[in-house]
Amino acid sequence: MDLVRIDGSYGEGGGQILRTAIALSVITKRPIEVFNIRAKRPNPGLRPQHLAAVRILAEVCNARVENLSVGSSMIRFLPGEVIADDKRVIDIGTAGSITLVLQALIPAVSISGRRMDMDLVGGTDVKWSPTIDYMRYVVRPAFRALGIEFSVSVERRGYYPVGGGVVHVSIEPCSRVRALDLLTAPRLDARMVSVCSNLPRHVAERQVTGALARLEREGVRCAHASTSLEPAPSPGSSILVYCSSDYGPFIGGDAVGERGRRAEDVGSYAASRFLEPYMSSATVDPNLADMLVPPLSLADGRSSYTVSSVSMHLDTNLYIASRMTSCTYRIERGKGDEGRRDEQGKGNYKVTIEPAV
Repeated sequence: MDLVRIDGSYGEGGGQILRTAIALSVITKRPIEVFNIRAKRPNPGLRPQHLAAVRILAEVCNARVENLSVGSSMIRFLPGEVIADDKRVIDIGTAGSITLVLQALIPAVSISGRRMDMDLVGGTDVKWSPTIDYMRYVVRPAFRALGIEFSVSVERRGYYPVGGGVVHVSIEPCSRVRALDLLTAPRLDARMVSVCSNLPRHVAERQVTGALARLEREGVRCAHASTSLEPAPSPGSSILVYCSSDYGPFIGGDAVGERGRRAEDVGSYAASRFLEPYMSSATVDPNLADMLVPPLSLADGRSSYTVSSVSMHLDTNLYIASRMTSCTYRIERGKGDEGRRDEQGKGNYKVTIEPAV
């Protein structure tokens, strides 16, 4: 099969290009060459966290990878068959994000028709990546709607810079990716999950207080809020504000605590991230919008959903998916019910993905 060459500096120009391209390479069995990796970044080339994700995906699908080393600006990935093991342990290293690896690993394994159980060791709640609770309460029901089933249980939290979190993941085979028709969705009350480790419990409670105050200013009701004190090798905290159901919407806003930042401000920030898509009546949030692209590019029909803003990650994933699967796509201002306006008169964007025949 012909090698697909992908410019790693396209769009957001970061690790997302690499993860999406390799996941689709595993599924489609198309070999790829990614060049100009992170070329526009201050420290271009592969960094340790990107190398770990490539190594893990190569391991589970028995792939051959050329030029895989820290600082490399080009790699070739030649996929094999996904190996279904009863159990494996994968150490991402320090606080490397478990969720960024799962974004690529779950669709790659499931759509390849394999079942896999594994323990991942690394960061569960770190900056610049979704929290593990976002994967559990937003991504999981959204993927289930497509026919992709997985479960996640957290044995130990892992925060920056120590990491050391442990997450058990079970991925089920998907024989057919269902198309998603999600232009409207019911209005649901918000829910919250707030966690802290090696800190007083009131830190998790104050995160909820800050989030509730932010929601109340917009007249948004919270149906349930949980707080927990969970084990971890180092101190840390996180909070997720979300709403989801089996049929949408799938919206979440999360935040991670950090030294010197008030817990109330962490909660307020998570709530603000939730409110932006929620108040515009979008059916998915901006982060999920780009995660849906790889599986929907291989679905059994045309898919459509609405999002309050178009991120560079979404634009990048659509581009990569079109190169790898020959799908076509459109992003347009919504009309009618799917284009409701928020209080500032801002409308949603309608994303349409048409898989190749």
